[in-house]
Amino acid sequence: MSKLTDKQVVMKRGGEGFRVKRVLFACLACLAVLLVAGCSGAGGALQEEEAEASADQPNVIFVLADDLDYASAQQMPNLRSLLAEEGASFENTFTSMSLCCPSRATILTGQYAHNNGIKGNKPPDGGFEVFRDEGLEEGTIATCLQEEGYRTGFFGKYLNGYPGGDPTYVPPGWDDWYGKLNEQKLYDYGINENGQEVSYGSETGDFYTDVLSGQANDFVRRAAPEDQPFFAFVAPTAPHGPAMPAERHEGTFASEEAPRPPSFNEEDVSDKPSWRQETERLSEEEVSEIDAYHQKRLESMLAVDEMVGSLVEELEAAGELDNTYIAFTSDNGWLAGVHRIKEGKDRVYEESAHVPLFIRGPGVPAGSEVEELTLNTDFAPTFAELAGAEFGWSDGRSLAPLMRGESPADWRSSVLLEGFVGKGDRVYEAVRTGTHKYVEYGNGETELYDLANDPYELENVYETADPALVEDLQARLEALRDCSGDGCREAEDAP
Repeated sequence: MSKLTDKQVVMKRGGEGFRVKRVLFACLACLAVLLVAGCSGAGGALQEEEAEASADQPNVIFVLADDLDYASAQQMPNLRSLLAEEGASFENTFTSMSLCCPSRATILTGQYAHNNGIKGNKPPDGGFEVFRDEGLEEGTIATCLQEEGYRTGFFGKYLNGYPGGDPTYVPPGWDDWYGKLNEQKLYDYGINENGQEVSYGSETGDFYTDVLSGQANDFVRRAAPEDQPFFAFVAPTAPHGPAMPAERHEGTFASEEAPRPPSFNEEDVSDKPSWRQETERLSEEEVSEIDAYHQKRLESMLAVDEMVGSLVEELEAAGELDNTYIAFTSDNGWLAGVHRIKEGKDRVYEESAHVPLFIRGPGVPAGSEVEELTLNTDFAPTFAELAGAEFGWSDGRSLAPLMRGESPADWRSSVLLEGFVGKGDRVYEAVRTGTHKYVEYGNGETELYDLANDPYELENVYETADPALVEDLQARLEALRDCSGDGCREAEDAP
């Protein structure tokens, strides 16, 4: 027998060390019903037949890209053919705060940033250490699903600032943990593999997205034969900077231009807040740089796209594809030249807040499109409902009805967009409805866009809009800005 490498030993130990009998998980779930209010099976104490029914719980794989805009996602072949065409494409999904750590915290907790308190990428307003020290890790979708008998696995980028000085730290709720230690490096990085720090080098086989793909596929391969269902959270670093593609993909999009919507290098920004009015139009050199970076971003995503394809193949080989939901989205969008913004995120504009979302799985009509407003607060309650549980402390709602092709009459009519980084024009609160977006900045400036007639947000109509419309949107925002739980759902549902 050939000698195992250090990496293989870690993976082998990680796989065998967490094969827990489903009966034990059922007991833990029963105790959780009594002890934990946030995640509980419906109907109180679990009955014997409900424990037996856990064998029918679906698997869930959640893939979270980093800084991927809606438009770029449409150019990925496997995302389109294996997820969108075989499932549902959600056309109006938003991230409540368009910044890495706050968005990831919202995904894990189902809470707006103003409730979970993660308002930035680093302390004192956010980052991994604040998330951990405030006890937020004790009430995530991972702990919820683990209590419901799921085998849980995390792979990739966790929260900004992880591991906070301890490269062996494994957060609660995860049976298998492969957390990246150097957030954006694609070579010469480390991974915490189930409590052991493992270093990777600069060889072609060390390219991070490919390593991540192998770890996620290995998890499916090990988990699929077991009786218990599994949940995999897969978080690649692409296309976040440095947006490095795999060698095999270099030059694939060499002639591609960044999208050129009417808002690209906007000609007239006199109606925009002062922070935009003060900027000059982008030069030809800057536009060329935007195009070059866009090409790298697309090329870096091709390895992620291949990873999705390999996960589908692995599930099919294991006989689990028909019993698995696969969801793909991004933590936030990306601004590339619109409104004279050369690059970035953490802004209220559509390209920053609007993210892709594809979901395939049991009961999801192939090739369907969902137009309702959806939000990153919705992922945790969705996965909980699919598992037969409740995520009681969430501000969001389950997407399950939309996934089935239903159009609930009482679905939300608005979402809250938040920005807390910095001061003045960097701080904002906004309400986004199906037809309008109203924004209030920390320095007192305002914006209002009629998205039905001006989807590219070219004309700020705050000064000329119907006062009744402005008053309605202000009331909606006031109801949302400090909402929590049921209060958020009620505020979002206002007619």
